[in-house]
Amino acid sequence: MTVRIRSFTDEDLPILVRLVNAAYREAYQFLPYTGEKLCLAMKEAKLQVLMAEENGKAIGSVAYNDGHWGEEIEWLYVDDAVNRKSSENMLVSEIEKYVKKGSVFAVVDAGSPKIDEWAERGYILQNGLYHMVAPLDGLRPIPQVSEIAIFRSLEPNEEKEFVEAVNAGFGSERVKMGDIERWKTESPPFSEEWIQVAEDNQKIVSVVVAKLDTYYNTSFKANRGYLGPATTLPEHRGKNLASALTVRAMNFLFEKGVDNVALYTAEQNTPSVTLLKKLGFKICHHWQFMRKALPKKE
Repeated sequence: MTVRIRSFTDEDLPILVRLVNAAYREAYQFLPYTGEKLCLAMKEAKLQVLMAEENGKAIGSVAYNDGHWGEEIEWLYVDDAVNRKSSENMLVSEIEKYVKKGSVFAVVDAGSPKIDEWAERGYILQNGLYHMVAPLDGLRPIPQVSEIAIFRSLEPNEEKEFVEAVNAGFGSERVKMGDIERWKTESPPFSEEWIQVAEDNQKIVSVVVAKLDTYYNTSFKANRGYLGPATTLPEHRGKNLASALTVRAMNFLFEKGVDNVALYTAEQNTPSVTLLKKLGFKICHHWQFMRKALPKKE
């Protein structure tokens, strides 16, 4: 039977919901999509979605996202069938045509057999991401730092300085003007008070943002906080500023009645992982990234 690849249409939504939920059914902390939630997610991420069709029946789907972390294959799933791998390969080949900047990646659970399947398509295992969680069961002493710094919350009129510090620390655009107002809407009662900063010579040199993990709390009836983005300017690293701010943020959340806190950190960021383990964080999940270089489009 011939499989053809075509664009998603609104009539495909019920089938797509089933396919995406099947793709993620064993994923870490996954909650099944409804049609409304999937439509909203597709719209917000501006996903390009393709369908695989066999004998007039949709059997699989793939999605592409040009988002904050780069160009990504958001999902890939084909119903169990003899031709599953060949159909998935066809979907990947077609979705790769949307890639503009010469590189695309997919996220896979560490240890998954799908790593080998992505490798067969020319994707290379590069690095990974940890989801780490720590209990908040009391106030912690603030670690000492090796330079004079003022620790405080961000002031309401300092968003520009906050954005500049975070983006300079990451070396790319991680936040933009207006994000604080968006966080206030998404994670009430968030305010500038929840953003912990270190100041040196009247300049913000280190930042840790604390929020409520609103989606997780609503979905799992939990009381979890979330830390991020967090960064320190390169010239101020190695002075324990990140440790001090992280503990300040954890204490802040504890005093707000939060009982545990989560964050994400890169697997290869050994200093960060070591620091976080000392602060009581444990790795709860590990993802790995498969990346493929493609010819850049003119």
